[in-house]
Amino acid sequence: MRDWAYLNRVVEGPSRPLQQLLAAGRDASEIAHGVRSRASWLGELAGQTAARATWDRAEEDLAAAAAVGARLITPECAEWPREEFDVAFGFAATGRSEHLRSYQDDAVPPHALWVRGGPLRPAVAQSVGVVGTRAATRYGLEATRQIATGLASHQWTVVSGGALGVDTVAHEAALGAGGLTVAVAACGIDRTYPARNAALFDRIAGQGVCVTEYPPGTPPQRHRFLTRNRLVAALTAGTVIVEAAWRSGALNTLSWAEGLGRVAMAVPGPITGAGSLGCHERIKEGRAQLVTGSDDIRALLGAAGALDVAEQYELAFAATPVQSLTRNELRVFDAIDPTGSVAQDIALGAGLPLPLTVHLLLELTKRGVVTREGTVWSRADRL
Repeated sequence: MRDWAYLNRVVEGPSRPLQQLLAAGRDASEIAHGVRSRASWLGELAGQTAARATWDRAEEDLAAAAAVGARLITPECAEWPREEFDVAFGFAATGRSEHLRSYQDDAVPPHALWVRGGPLRPAVAQSVGVVGTRAATRYGLEATRQIATGLASHQWTVVSGGALGVDTVAHEAALGAGGLTVAVAACGIDRTYPARNAALFDRIAGQGVCVTEYPPGTPPQRHRFLTRNRLVAALTAGTVIVEAAWRSGALNTLSWAEGLGRVAMAVPGPITGAGSLGCHERIKEGRAQLVTGSDDIRALLGAAGALDVAEQYELAFAATPVQSLTRNELRVFDAIDPTGSVAQDIALGAGLPLPLTVHLLLELTKRGVVTREGTVWSRADRL
């Protein structure tokens, strides 16, 4: 883990050269040694690390994270959201997005993440980004509250950026509904920004997850917010924007959702002011789906999740009920032992939160795919 911490400090992500070296089979230890020794095979990574190669603070960074109850996770960890990143950045790599032509260098996953709270992978297994302006109106705040509450009550994790305004209300509403929420920060895991949300971040860490790709001590800066936005989009099945003026920074997250093949959605606002001009423009251009509540969002994301990234139509349109299950439903179904399983074991096998697992089991029971006897869930015999 020390080598990953070193690379996270000296290579400020996203880094395409680093990802290319990892994909080529070089591990973190080898790359870290290469950066320290200025190896000839580093290629473009040599330039990216020239200024920070001697900045070895791995032990200090790991200790600083531990001091606030945080940890470093990497692609080697079980809680790494591999499926979400593979789908999002795999779509980006196809070159089908007009938006990403100017963002291509940034359209790669992080090489490590600092996490405070529960495990990240199950938290984002069924999630939606909810973002918007900091200068939200009463209308925008109430719309956000209704949407986030509705999503959380149906076991959808609400992901946002922890900023004031819409982000704050989205997090608070999800927590208030007893749901999961994830805050993606643009600074070190030991930094609190904005400062007035310190208590909120503590609540999120206790009930959800706080995450960042920046090492401890890293201050929030403008370019880091733009980089952070790609993670909000990548970690979720779709992103909805509530109130965004013509040049609102929140629109950047919606653009990333487009570029990463996620569902882009916007809530319409009053036509009597300029607070929702950005939302209206995206809707008019066909770049965002119009949504007016959590039911609209769930309908769009449920439909999107019915097909996998490889477009395997033979599965989506097959005759049997099992072959038409969504990805998360199939994860739950596959985790049921042939002799039957209790919900806790199914959740563990599926890598999903227990409340979401129970919710999906109940849905599968209604459709006759799963049966229940006491606390034991089984696959239906006729399947």
